[in-house]
Amino acid sequence: MAVFVTGASGFMGLALCEALLARGERVVGFDLLPPPEVARHAFAQLPGRFETCAGDVRDAASLAAALRDSGADRLVHLAAITADAARERRAPAQVFEVNVGGTIAAIEASRAAGVRRMVHVSSGSVYGASGRDADVLREDETPLRPEGLYGISKQAGEATALRLATLHCLDLVVGRLGTCFGPWEYATSARDTPSAPLQVMLRAMRGQSVLLPRPHRRDFLYGRDGAAGILALLDTPALPHPIYNLAAGFLWTLEDFCAGLAARRPGFAWGWGEGAEAIALYGDYDRAPMDCARLHADTPFVPRYDLETALDDYLRWFDGHRDLFLSRMGVS
Repeated sequence: MAVFVTGASGFMGLALCEALLARGERVVGFDLLPPPEVARHAFAQLPGRFETCAGDVRDAASLAAALRDSGADRLVHLAAITADAARERRAPAQVFEVNVGGTIAAIEASRAAGVRRMVHVSSGSVYGASGRDADVLREDETPLRPEGLYGISKQAGEATALRLATLHCLDLVVGRLGTCFGPWEYATSARDTPSAPLQVMLRAMRGQSVLLPRPHRRDFLYGRDGAAGILALLDTPALPHPIYNLAAGFLWTLEDFCAGLAARRPGFAWGWGEGAEAIALYGDYDRAPMDCARLHADTPFVPRYDLETALDDYLRWFDGHRDLFLSRMGVS
């Protein structure tokens, strides 16, 4: 059997495919764009088998045919557009066509193919403005108050997914992914703002200094842990809840990240500043952390990476994958 992954050529799609392949799975990646060649090469060294299928999640018939032909019995739905304000003004319908319409297409395809478990990957952005004043964000207690079209469409997408899963008796679980960074994050047409840690790493890679507008405290989730959390939802039978927060469970700051990077790369300089030269952060406030007690109670998931181990792993990965950034991000 196999795992079918939509959005497989994006950041977390590649991270998840790598984790699946590392444990010997057959993985079918569905995406508009092929994965970067460096990812194909890396995945070919892993024990699993990686297959790709070009397609658009907005094309329900194409998605259904690809899933049926793959023979996959599990599906992880990651395809999404992470829109910034410019895209919200320019193409609001596109955001909903992918984030809601694509979700409907994935569920209909899963139902028709007899998929036995579907993981719908949502986002912590559904909490929106609640993150300004709550102490912690909990699945069933915290009001959902999304602020941008990305969060609004992800809220609509997960609500739609849960309703259709009930109607069709589909085994579906929603994972609200926290703010991720790490290996395989690169520039794509579906993700408008790179994570703050990646922005720091790219500037360091160019020999540039970094300006931070504030320390930026957040429960950043290392991408390898994010993939492991998704796998926990995919693998654990008879989950007692329909929605789970997928986050690190601990906090650190971008200031800490820069200090740790400077200690490992003595030529790297950073300081404080605002305006166009500063790192672009997600919002003008530090969002409350996402509570992970439910995930820890119901699955075997335990994060492996704190800030120090994540930095060490990320730098090793970065040093070995310069070609990805040279080709996709204009790094020289």
